[in-house]
Amino acid sequence: MRSRLRKGVLGAITAVAVAVSPLAFTGTASAAPNNNSVRKLVKAVQGENVKKHLKALQAIATANGGTRVSGTPGYDASRDYVARKLRAAGYDVTIQPFEFTFSGYVTPPVLRQNSPAQKTYTYGFFADYVAMAESPEGSVTGTVQAVDLTLPPGPENSSTSGCETSDFDGFVAGNIALMQRGVCNFRVKVDNAMAAGASAVIIFNEGQTGRTEVDLNPSLGGPGVTVPSFFASFAVGQELAAAPGTTVTMNWDPIVEQRTTYNVIAESRKGDPDNVVMLGAHLDSVQEGPGINDNGSGSAGILEVALQLAKTKPKNQMRFAFWGAEEFGLLGSDHYVATLSEEERAEIALYLNFDMIASPNYTFGIYDGDGDAFGTSGPAGSDVIEEDFEKFFAGRGLPYTATAFTGRSDYGPFIAVGIPSGGLFTGAEVLKTEEEAEIFGGTAGIPLDPCYHSVCDTIQNINDHALDVNSDAIATLAGTYAFDTGTIGAGAPAQRAAKSATAHSHTHGPAPATS
Repeated sequence: MRSRLRKGVLGAITAVAVAVSPLAFTGTASAAPNNNSVRKLVKAVQGENVKKHLKALQAIATANGGTRVSGTPGYDASRDYVARKLRAAGYDVTIQPFEFTFSGYVTPPVLRQNSPAQKTYTYGFFADYVAMAESPEGSVTGTVQAVDLTLPPGPENSSTSGCETSDFDGFVAGNIALMQRGVCNFRVKVDNAMAAGASAVIIFNEGQTGRTEVDLNPSLGGPGVTVPSFFASFAVGQELAAAPGTTVTMNWDPIVEQRTTYNVIAESRKGDPDNVVMLGAHLDSVQEGPGINDNGSGSAGILEVALQLAKTKPKNQMRFAFWGAEEFGLLGSDHYVATLSEEERAEIALYLNFDMIASPNYTFGIYDGDGDAFGTSGPAGSDVIEEDFEKFFAGRGLPYTATAFTGRSDYGPFIAVGIPSGGLFTGAEVLKTEEEAEIFGGTAGIPLDPCYHSVCDTIQNINDHALDVNSDAIATLAGTYAFDTGTIGAGAPAQRAAKSATAHSHTHGPAPATS
């Protein structure tokens, strides 16, 4: 899922306990004669086979530096794995290249405490620390020196740490300045630290509720900083401040350059090309880890559905997309939609998106197509998709919840041009509530995916039950819509063509604040 934006606001929970056979699904858009085809497809899409694709993606990441981020060999190998499977199943496969700005690092970042204890901190926006935007490269080992900290923290935005040059009276040149967020902007703090002779800077979050974790996209406000600068969680800052004379090693080796990455698009050779049912998932990970839940899980789910659906003769053309560079800002899906003519957009009856379907501390989230939970609906027909997913979970006697269309995943470009959309999401960095734990199980007070955007997003970071159930849900709606899109398809394309002509360009969710 795209980095640096808050993902997946969960809505009011609906607990459902309906004694209906899990295979006796008749969605709003489905026709009764197709039920047998749906049953067969769901039976064929087995969780253990979906898991095999995840194991393959894990092996690819392991062989390529622990990552499958776009613009690297790990992503290219993931592309080739998916494309090879789809071609062998009989799909027409297109590899769509596009250019993008790769922003990452050459060698892994390091923040390591050397004394009085030895401890290596984890890099990442939902981990221990990140490099601040515009931080220069550098490798430094030195003594941490606290600068006017407020511990324990006072009221929000009350710490003046590093805001005045007098805060650095007695600062030893060559030491690493440890400062606390608050009052003045980050650049003022760093400029004052550089003037005092600091060899590097660590700014940590202030410590009040809502200001404890690693900040998203902490910025230095432009070029001119000459020392490596990190932003850390409150817990890390407090730990480094606890013992005077603590020494650390910092390393930051950034790279920003133009690279090429790819979308993989597979189309069935049968089915009405004027009524296309499209499913998509982003194939790339973040650089920090292998991305097995985010988003190997969605990719593996639609891949297995595609392989099994290839054995049928769909009435509507089926199109499966595996997006590149989602983690850099939905770039693959943006590029794809932008290259479609209005006529080609109008041929897409609906788009289903699957981004994280096996979070270890999951909820069963369905995108809020009708907007009744969050006030933001998808284009006409999105409500039908939401209802059909709800009927699937009701048929299994399983609880489900609404999740918002925030523009944070690859449905965003499709919604922007008026294409009905929907999908599933099991959660990212948001903490599970007590109510959700009571209904879905799992652990309250920890993230739905504790390894979100981290090195630990491995094959061990998968909930097999969520993966199996959601893969069946994908198969159910894909199998249904393959033969009948009902009110979503017939008559809708012409209306959407008119909408797309006047659609405004979309943004990918809220701009990060200090986020």
